Amino acid sequence: MNDRRLPMMSTMPIEADTLQPDACYLALQARDARFDGSFFTGVTSTGIYCRPVCRVRTPRRENCRFFTHAAQAEVAGFRPCLRCRPELAPHAPRWSIQDASDVLAHQAARLLDEPEAWEKWSETPGSEAALPSVARLAQRLGISERHVRRIFEARFGVSPLQYLQTRRLLTAKQLLADTDLPVTQVALVSGFASVRRFNAAFLQHYGLSPGKLRREGGQAGKGVAVRLGYRPPYDVQAMLAFFRARLIDGMEFVGDDQLGRTLSIEAGGQVHAGWLVARFDEQRHQVVLTIGDSLRPVLPLVIRRLRAAFDLDADPLAIGSVLHESFPGTDGLRVPGTLSGYELAVRAVLGQQITVAAARTLAHRLVDRFGVPIETPWPQLTRLFPLPAVLAAAEGDALGQLGIVKQRQAAIVAIARAVAEGRLHLHAGADVPATVALLQTLPGIGDWTAQYIAMRALRWPDAFPSGDVALHKALGVQHLKNPAREAQAASQAWKPWRSYAVIRAWARLSAAPTRQQGQP
Repeated sequence: MNDRRLPMMSTMPIEADTLQPDACYLALQARDARFDGSFFTGVTSTGIYCRPVCRVRTPRRENCRFFTHAAQAEVAGFRPCLRCRPELAPHAPRWSIQDASDVLAHQAARLLDEPEAWEKWSETPGSEAALPSVARLAQRLGISERHVRRIFEARFGVSPLQYLQTRRLLTAKQLLADTDLPVTQVALVSGFASVRRFNAAFLQHYGLSPGKLRREGGQAGKGVAVRLGYRPPYDVQAMLAFFRARLIDGMEFVGDDQLGRTLSIEAGGQVHAGWLVARFDEQRHQVVLTIGDSLRPVLPLVIRRLRAAFDLDADPLAIGSVLHESFPGTDGLRVPGTLSGYELAVRAVLGQQITVAAARTLAHRLVDRFGVPIETPWPQLTRLFPLPAVLAAAEGDALGQLGIVKQRQAAIVAIARAVAEGRLHLHAGADVPATVALLQTLPGIGDWTAQYIAMRALRWPDAFPSGDVALHKALGVQHLKNPAREAQAASQAWKPWRSYAVIRAWARLSAAPTRQQGQP
């Protein structure tokens, strides 16, 4: 990659409302991966739109139009580049909230970006009534359809349906190019109600049939591999070290540049269980995700979860513009997420007020006792994390025999029951304030645990567990009369990126305390 940099933009993110065409052109000339996914370039001489990292010859400035979202480029009549493949770019979540309308617009985008936010859709895949629509989006937000359209178009420059259509088409494009999934299955898992509508949309937007995009996909029995982009800097070793310290034997492994694990996903009334391996390709700023055949029907969900688990959509420039002064030298750190919000919640409870190593031991016992065996090509991957229904029915004595104290037994069972009954949703599309409030009504779940779950499972960038003991030590307030209040006061300068501030504060600690909340 070209090492040319943009000093005038080195600490400033590209914002949706302040897109500077000349600055974008400099980033395009430099092929600067820091801006990948932050904008797209439509080339009027070809009718194609590209990522800033595209390796084709740089177009003339007068032939370039710049867009903050792929949907804007497609609405303007541009087709995605087949070489740089815009569907591989990291997403560009923006948190420059100005007013209540901005808040609603971002909530709407989060819902449209997250398939798991639409529970009915998962229960009856392919049903027209089950797919997201402006009417259902308005209902979820508690406002009128007209108001949804108005605030969404004001913020993103396209309608909600145009935004959703582009996301579906780009998802389908990636699956067609990188897998051997049948076109019918690609259409349904990408969110289209019928193959006919899928074919028509593909032809209308891209000018070719879906079959024209077929490449050499995965072969049955050997899994399916797809590539997922991220923006540098990214501290890969820090991320892998975080997961390595918490891995559960038999369910996970972490290598020098990869993580593997088993996973079960419930979708469409079925449980899909299998394995995945994610390997970092740092030279290309990508993660290569390989999944087993049994997870093929839910590949888009696995991709979304993996992006969340590795925080691949973070914008280091935007975050660094707020946090760099307080936490220098940590711009590559990301917030570790999870591939299962339910699993993360259970593990968070297990880690309350004990060391990371002790929490790992309890988690291993739990999986060994309640998880089910699974066959994989990886000898390290032999068991699945227990399903919600299994832990919901667990007897107190059975959990107690594992060394789990009564208070945490009750919390684990309560979380499992709430998830199994559909009352608790732990994914990036969930209503954060409502979910945090619901969590704290469950036995044994306080503010610290709820904020930790919001940070890692709900992917909320502004979560802040102010009562965290390790955080107090990192901020130097542990000896004050009210360290939680002091930490909360200090955190105001870090909004809306306090989750990232927590991770960077933890990184300051040369050694973890003997007993701590904070990093289960």
